[in-house]
Formats: sequence, C-alpha cells, structure tokens
Amino acid sequence: MSLRPLTSVRDADDVLTVMIATWGNHQLLPREMIVALGESGNAPFGAFEDDLLVGYVLGWAGVDADGLHIHSHMLATLPDRRHKGIGFALKLAQRAQALEQGVHVVRWTFDPMVARNAWVNLGKLGAVADRFRRDFYGAMTDTLNDGERSDRLVVRWDLDREPGPRDVPDDAATVTVPRDYAELRERDPEAARAARDETAGALESQMSVGRVVVAFDRDRSAYLLAQEPGAIRHSRTEEAGR
Repeated sequence: MSLRPLTSVRDADDVLTVMIATWGNHQLLPREMIVALGESGNAPFGAFEDDLLVGYVLGWAGVDADGLHIHSHMLATLPDRRHKGIGFALKLAQRAQALEQGVHVVRWTFDPMVARNAWVNLGKLGAVADRFRRDFYGAMTDTLNDGERSDRLVVRWDLDREPGPRDVPDDAATVTVPRDYAELRERDPEAARAARDETAGALESQMSVGRVVVAFDRDRSAYLLAQEPGAIRHSRTEEAGR
C-alpha cells in the first residue's frame, strides 16, 4: 500500500467512488470541491493498492477558540478493506501533513455508539473528546446513518504528543456503550434508541462538570472521562496570547 496526496480530477473521481461505496449515492461532495481542497492547501490523502484508491481522508483548515486546526471531515475505505489498518495509516499521514504545515491540532466528529471507532480515535491515536453534540448534522439519509439521531463526540487530537493511549486517573468516570451497536439496532431498534438516549444523557452529565473523554476501555466497552488533560492545549493558548 502507498499513500499520497490527492490533487487531480481523476483522484477526485476515485474519492467519489470510495465515498459511494461507503455511504451510498447521498449528498456527495462535488468533484470540483475535492479538487479545490487540494489547490487551497487542503489536499486529501489517499491509500492505494497499485493504482486502486482503497481509502482516503479529507479535511480542511479551521479556526476555533484554541486557534488553527485541521477539521477532518471524512475518512473512508472500501468495504472489503475495512479493519485492516488503512484508516490508522491515513490518520498518521494526515498528522504528518498537518505538522509540516505548522498545524498542531486535528479535530473531527464520530458517533459515540460505534465502539470500534472509539478505540481507534481515543486508544490508538490518543485523541480526547472534549465536546458532545446531540443531532449534530440533523437527519441523515445515507446508508450508515439513515434513521439515526446524528449524535457526535467532537475529537481533539494534539499532534505534538506521540500517538497512543493516554494514562487514565483512577477516579475516571465511565459511560458504557453496546459492543456492537449496528447489531443491536438490527436486532432490537427500540433497545438501540434507548441506548443512544442513555449514552447521550450520561455524556452530557459528565461533560457539564468539566470532564472530557480521555480513553476508551475495550474490555468494558466504556468511555473513561476525567478532568481536561490539556497541558498542550493550555500552553498553546498561552503562547497565542503573548
């Protein structure tokens, strides 16, 4: 497998092919927008097997109260290439690209009910989730999210820290989620809706008192929440104020 920036019209067409294979033919990004991202310094990164694009990560520069970051909007692989480490490799490529551009934070959102994604984001990458948004995107009709409330955790990945799990304090709070939410939704939709409501309420309760999600325990299928471990974040905020 090889990784490279995606900058051509053909690359944009290949991105759309992977996008359709993942979410269906639904509210696709215009091809010209994908090309424009590359032209504006926000080139998506792609993973290739020979000449076949098997995955991509796509985002753009953003600004919030903490300063400049990359907003990572999409990461997808072809369905038969999932769970093979391609997504992790793409995130590392995105990290290297951001650091080369002088950007030290990447942000993105993910569905808190998807335990596998939680482990990759919080465990393997070592990001934290410092915000929770109910129904962030409103009603979605793609093949993965149709009929679901679009609750999202908002991730902050501090790139100056080496990827990997964070230390968790002994007094961390826990919020459990189903190990396989997609299977639960298929088997018992009412139970799945109840689990989503319970998770949303628990995350809102914990974050309202200043805790953020610092890890995901795969053995318990649980988020671990503690006070903000944001030494990097705070030091950067102080530098910006000097």
